[in-house]
Amino acid sequence: MAAIMLVVALLTVAGLSIAARSAVAGAERELHAEFRAALDALNTAREVRALHLAQRCRLLVENSRIHAALEDDALDLLYISARDELSDLMAATSAAGRGSPVRARFYRFLDARGSVILPPNDYDAGAVSRDQSSRLGLSHLPVEAQIGFIPQLREGADGGEIDEVVTTPIVSTESNRAIAALVVGLATEISTASPGRNGIRRGLWVEGHLDLAGVSAVTRSELAQAMTALFPVSAAPSTATTIEAGGRRFLLLGQPLNRGSLYPAAFEVFLYPLDASAAEQSRVRWEILGGGALFLLVGMVASHLIAVRLSRPVERLAIDSEANATERSRAEAALELTQAELERSARFSANASHQLKTPVAVLRAGLDELLARDDLPPAIREELVGLVGETTRFTGMIEELLLLSRMDAGRVRIEFLPVDLVHLVESCLDDFSVLPDPFGLDIITRLPQSLEVAGEKRYLSHVLQNLVENARNYNRARGRIEIALRTEGAMAILSIGNTGRSIPRSHQAHLFDRFHRGAAAENLPGHGLGLNLARELVRLHRGELRLATSVEDWTEFQVSFPLAIENSSL
Repeated sequence: MAAIMLVVALLTVAGLSIAARSAVAGAERELHAEFRAALDALNTAREVRALHLAQRCRLLVENSRIHAALEDDALDLLYISARDELSDLMAATSAAGRGSPVRARFYRFLDARGSVILPPNDYDAGAVSRDQSSRLGLSHLPVEAQIGFIPQLREGADGGEIDEVVTTPIVSTESNRAIAALVVGLATEISTASPGRNGIRRGLWVEGHLDLAGVSAVTRSELAQAMTALFPVSAAPSTATTIEAGGRRFLLLGQPLNRGSLYPAAFEVFLYPLDASAAEQSRVRWEILGGGALFLLVGMVASHLIAVRLSRPVERLAIDSEANATERSRAEAALELTQAELERSARFSANASHQLKTPVAVLRAGLDELLARDDLPPAIREELVGLVGETTRFTGMIEELLLLSRMDAGRVRIEFLPVDLVHLVESCLDDFSVLPDPFGLDIITRLPQSLEVAGEKRYLSHVLQNLVENARNYNRARGRIEIALRTEGAMAILSIGNTGRSIPRSHQAHLFDRFHRGAAAENLPGHGLGLNLARELVRLHRGELRLATSVEDWTEFQVSFPLAIENSSL
């Protein structure tokens, strides 16, 4: 019961954790998508403004009066000539009478070395501090327009401001080379922009200086410290990053404003307060935890009821297991007794066989001496010949019992050597050809020229003699014996079939049992050990002996032997 409840609790906690993480991840994805949509809208507006400003500056640098003052080296007339051309930009009123989308705070000219050409007065060209004026100069004249952002502390401003400058090269009409540059300073309209609908604030980050209106000095200082670690000299994080400042969490993203410019790298930063998102995530988390707690309670009750029902069959199983253990102990004890009886039987068979060999040998010797006499009547000689045959059968049975006893004791070891099975079959048939054939049998063989198997020759010969002898003894008059040999994979398959009465189906299951003799063997010599011994010898050779078929007038046995290494590699 405790295990089931523990599993339910662990699964519930895991499910709650996964659900909470999934909900938070979904909320963060929605937040990032909303943040990116707002940024795209702001970037579109900034690109439109930049395009208008670039076009306006190109028109100014192409003015003939400004070109004449520069090419004639009349620098005292430069600012006088530019005053009328730049007055509408400085006054923030376009020629059409509508408010200009951009307003210039100041303008300056750079000479051929990139240094600032100071105006006669700051009234017409706009006031610029000495520090900011020094920052307007470049190491050399640019080939293309340059955008820069110059920090300038102003009295009364909250933390100072950053001016955006657009430097446009002035190309000589004679040499087609840059001879000067026009620098126009503008109000950025980024840091002073009010928060968007989603609370996004925009600011500028230049040379460690953050210009971001609408936040406290403490928050701006903490933000500056955090962004110093996030923003390298000329790069910005490519993805939104979460930072903390002033006890609040923000989503921060920075994007470069003047990539590749001769002016210091500047970044437009976007801050998205995460207060509303954190509150929403907390609400979702508590809803999930509350639902999970209810689910856990229901799961505990359900697991208790299930455990009670499951414990009943388990208790019965424990009782049955104890009873089975008792029965197993009894069976093991009986098995040990049976094993001991088998061992005693094997020892008795071996001892009895050994003890019988000597008197049988003495009896055979006596019968041979009697047969050697010349004065025996024919009837007595015939009886003695029959007794000699019986001693031969008895000797064969003793040898088979000894071999079976050795196999039961595990003392028979096969020495696997290449043996020509075709030669063994032919030798066996030659031995049987010298015996009288009362049935007039026809022997048909389908043998290859040679086929080597792995085994021991004497045991293989014993198996073949037993099978061929059975095919001969259990045949009918004018019948036939068929012997075929073929290969299947790494095995040699020997088939020995004979005509004659079939083996009843009820006897087939016990055909290979020891001392089993069917009804057809009642009048034939034998003792029921041949097939059992043959199958055991075949299995020791890693093969198998089986009854293939026995129907009507045909019985066939099949025996398999492993091929020798040379044959198996072909």
